[in-house]
Amino acid sequence: MDETEFWELIDTSREGAGGDAEEQADLLVDRLLQLEPDLVLDFARHFEARYNRAYRWDLWGAAWVLLGGASDDAFDFFRCWLIGQGREVFEGGLHDPDALADLLGEFDEEIDGDGEELGYAADEAYEQLTGTVAPELGIAPAPAEPEGTSIDFENEAVLAERYPKLWDRFKG
Repeated sequence: MDETEFWELIDTSREGAGGDAEEQADLLVDRLLQLEPDLVLDFARHFEARYNRAYRWDLWGAAWVLLGGASDDAFDFFRCWLIGQGREVFEGGLHDPDALADLLGEFDEEIDGDGEELGYAADEAYEQLTGTVAPELGIAPAPAEPEGTSIDFENEAVLAERYPKLWDRFKG
């Protein structure tokens, strides 16, 4: 599975779910169940690599603004959700987290930003296909600490300055 095929699966599942992350995860599992187990593992590698790339302080700050706070787990689930938004939003958010203000449509912190189930879709599909737990993917794990310079999430002035578009749209 190449990168284009990966993003096509993400996009078709998101479109089919109408933006509901849990429904998207269910649709994604259904689509992965139509593939050979090795392709499901390829999908998992693509997902995990992007999940690890998104482990960055600047993106965590954007999640903090969008969600009104983001614990370790909430940021993990946010990264899964961000991948689920598709290539343009994901790559745009990594390039400039403040640009998420322009890249995201409607955003409700009560239902958006949590893609926990998306993070398990490949594992679930692989287990259903093979009856066994997915093996190690053979990719480097995320670093112990997020990439970049830490941000004082508790300081609203810092967040407003660092993420002016996000702050204006979601907090202003």
